[in-house]
Amino acid sequence: MASKKQVKIAGLTLGGGAPVRVQSMLNTSASDIEGSVAQAKELEKAGCEIIRATVPDLPAVKTIAALKENVGVPIVADIHFDYRMALEALSAGVDKIRINPGNIGSDERVKAVADECKRRGVPIRIGVNSGSVEKEILAKYGAPTPEALVESALYHVSLLEKFDFDDIVISIKSSDVSTTCKAYRLMAEKSDYPLHLGVTEAGTERMGLIKSSMGIGALLLDGIGDTIRVSLTAPPVKEVYAGFDILKAAGLRKNGVNLVSCPTCGRTKIDLIGLATRVEEALRSCDKDITVAVMGCIVNGPGEAKEADIGIAGGNGEGLIFKKGEILRKVSEEMLFSELLKEIELL
Repeated sequence: MASKKQVKIAGLTLGGGAPVRVQSMLNTSASDIEGSVAQAKELEKAGCEIIRATVPDLPAVKTIAALKENVGVPIVADIHFDYRMALEALSAGVDKIRINPGNIGSDERVKAVADECKRRGVPIRIGVNSGSVEKEILAKYGAPTPEALVESALYHVSLLEKFDFDDIVISIKSSDVSTTCKAYRLMAEKSDYPLHLGVTEAGTERMGLIKSSMGIGALLLDGIGDTIRVSLTAPPVKEVYAGFDILKAAGLRKNGVNLVSCPTCGRTKIDLIGLATRVEEALRSCDKDITVAVMGCIVNGPGEAKEADIGIAGGNGEGLIFKKGEILRKVSEEMLFSELLKEIELL
């Protein structure tokens, strides 16, 4: 049920069978040009494919211009209420605008933004969440229900379509996982526009990742969604890592290491938790499409993980290096990490 319509964001395509894109948002001060550029570069290095930055005032437009000069991925300007900020961000070369047309005033203002976006080939994302639903719609449904979120989003869409603008991406987020999923499923039935998935205000890294994995993951497995943002109260780069991990778990991204590791038990005689964590960090930027296993014991490690391209299984102060279930050699616990990385280099 992936969206049929395609929308171009600089060199990227959303929708119509294009890969699901991972994005994040800067949390630096909008006026901190140097800090914002540094964080954007960190996100780009981590693989982030779309970066959003808030534009609350005119000085922040200079940050947008600096991001465009220093970062290679598309930049989105997050605009609230003031249509002039959208026009200034467009003049600075931004690649996408996030704005709700119903919040910026008269038809003339909506038309001004729509016309300039059309002239520059810049799409608009409409972003509705539980706290932004119009009073009239809330009164109709009694609460920010999935139906209310969808009706609000389609209202904003109609304001742009009135001026013959349809390069639109839609997000309809709730902090409640069930509401989020129901809203996106309903929107997927009613619209062909690309959908930006996310569970808003999901929480800290631990709980936010759980909520996001449930909500985003469930929708992706239903074939719904074209770009994702994992909202975490954590450094933005953590959102990028989580986004790609969700896509991998859903089988939508094949590049990069698939790490499997056992939960440990009384047979484990090595520091498996520490070892698995070291391996995960060391391979985070590895783009080889391989499965790496870090198993706790020699008894069934190579057997349970026999499909792994390469793996290690711990013993009593030592461990095995194995490949596709076949044992290559035994090494000391101290050498397991380095020997595993050597074998991965050879793959």
